[in-house]
Amino acid sequence: MKIIFLLIAVGLVIALGFLGAFLWAVKSGQYDDDYTPSVRILFDDNKKEKK
Repeated sequence: MKIIFLLIAVGLVIALGFLGAFLWAVKSGQYDDDYTPSVRILFDDNKKEKK
């Protein structure tokens, strides 16, 4: 029975860690740009070199 309580506690700590990492990513702006990736293929990234 003790192992069940230990596993629940460890699971909660891991879940809170992932929640904290997700909230940090949202706060730091990791998910702000959701338009550019869908049209990035349309942009021409090949730069012509001068000789």
